[in-house]
Amino acid sequence: MCGIVGYVGCKEAQPILVNCLKRLEYRGYDSCGLALLGDGLQVYKDAVRIGELEKVLPPNGGRVGIGHTRWATHGRPSKVNAHPHVDCRGELAVVHNGIISNFLALRERLVSEGHHFSSETDTEVLPHLIEKYYRGNLEEAVRRALQDVEGSYAIAVIHRKNNGELIAARHESPLLIGLGDGENFLASDAPALVEYTDRVVYLEDGDLVVMHGEGLKISNQGREVVRKEHHLEWTAKDVGKAGYEHFMLKEIHEQPGVIEEMVGECVSTIEPAVNLEVSIDRTVDGILLLACGTSYYAAMVGQQVLEEVARLPVRVELASEFSYSRTVVGRTLAIAISQSGETADTNRALKKARELGCRTMAITNVRDSTVTRIAEQSFYTKAGPEISVAATKSFTAQLIAFYLIALSLAEVDAGTFRRLTQELRLLPSKVQRVLDSEKVIAGYGRRLSGYESVFYVARGISYPVALEGALKIKEIAYIHAEGYAAGELKHGPFALLREKFPVVALIFRDDTYEAMLSTIKEIKARESPVLALAEEGDQEIAKYVDYVLPLPQTDRLFAPVVTSVALQLLAYFAARSRGCPIDTPRNLAKSVTVE
Repeated sequence: MCGIVGYVGCKEAQPILVNCLKRLEYRGYDSCGLALLGDGLQVYKDAVRIGELEKVLPPNGGRVGIGHTRWATHGRPSKVNAHPHVDCRGELAVVHNGIISNFLALRERLVSEGHHFSSETDTEVLPHLIEKYYRGNLEEAVRRALQDVEGSYAIAVIHRKNNGELIAARHESPLLIGLGDGENFLASDAPALVEYTDRVVYLEDGDLVVMHGEGLKISNQGREVVRKEHHLEWTAKDVGKAGYEHFMLKEIHEQPGVIEEMVGECVSTIEPAVNLEVSIDRTVDGILLLACGTSYYAAMVGQQVLEEVARLPVRVELASEFSYSRTVVGRTLAIAISQSGETADTNRALKKARELGCRTMAITNVRDSTVTRIAEQSFYTKAGPEISVAATKSFTAQLIAFYLIALSLAEVDAGTFRRLTQELRLLPSKVQRVLDSEKVIAGYGRRLSGYESVFYVARGISYPVALEGALKIKEIAYIHAEGYAAGELKHGPFALLREKFPVVALIFRDDTYEAMLSTIKEIKARESPVLALAEEGDQEIAKYVDYVLPLPQTDRLFAPVVTSVALQLLAYFAARSRGCPIDTPRNLAKSVTVE
């Protein structure tokens, strides 16, 4: 999680680092800090947001520096636990993203050797280890220190006696270098750098880099290596709010464009055909989908779409659980789904699947991310940068990816294929119609904001959407919410229903319609208020619920897209009404890069 940045060059480092950290704040915001080399080593840090730290920073002309924004793992959020961390002499500073799994043993050894610790963090062993091995060559000291370390890390190191030099290294945590003229940058994610350069180099596991203003050297296991230079597709405009109050609202409104671009690139307008850059061998015994969080719910939808349209057996596994299972996988295609491509549990699960002999593929939004280096091939969702912690357009893009993959493998008749591809092309306009209903949805969001608990219920392909809707309102509005398959309510959850416990029901005129109506009647018998998301023209549903939010009619396979957008807006306006920090909800971070 955490975000790290670095700069070495001809300009003052402090304003650049602060600006880069602001763009990385979605990775953690418990605390933050900077270390700068100028007249010695100066460290500024506190348990505040970056904007608050910026207000108290003194002028500093240093041209080398590192920065950090934290999501707490070891040690509570506090000034003393904030990064950067320094050695006993205060001569070197380290920022770190990851987890040092053997830090307790290292700390005990270092304390016995006379080192003094001031924080509760695992990171603090790093500056003391580097101090232990430092003999004037910072590169060698870092290399030697990392030989003692077990776990994951992306680190940046500076030393008072090595002004003009920055050392960085990575293992199982993302890190990239931004290339400039007479300057070089370092960051956990590309959005931090888009204002300064569009030329980047992605570091790989085991890489150690020595950065100067005029150049850099990358080595791996002691041998110098060359990493390919990449051109960033994103711009500073892409990572701005574009006049919206929150990034989340902007990203919700970007969804018609994302869908249109993805479908336009893959679906032929001349003849019914779907062409993808990836290829799937239909002779596999089945497909295994691996994901966490919102991506897991997208995979649950994908399972139903692939099984119905492509006629392939599919199973979905939580990546965090698959890594510890004893499952033996046969001739299977394992697909990892991750917005960032850096989700530690998902990447670990895909590695395990590959070790078990699976073919591998990734569905991700970020080119050259870690998951793309694990997978044999990758499907890029092209949703653009998503800054808000709560996933919106990336979830929709993952759904579209599954529709496209399923249609590329379709085992349906020609008429059905034409109908489905036509429905797919119509999705952008239908999503826009949902967005055009924003004021109505805002009213329902304000109404929900007055409750402390809510159920989301659905059946069939809408069930995963109910889970995702409940997650959204939990994440950003801090309302306790649970998603349920509607038939499961009477197996326990009914005990909670009462007048002050609302239910959001997703109901569509498919083969689940009558069963959903029965469930809604049972809910109303317990006096819970019900908001139904239903298709336009459904005259029956209004007889049984308190409120109806009409949605554009669409084929039931594509209903998750229009429904999800409505639920995103519902959560957004509930959170806004409660005064919550929508883009940066407490205790969360965008990219979960630790286990």
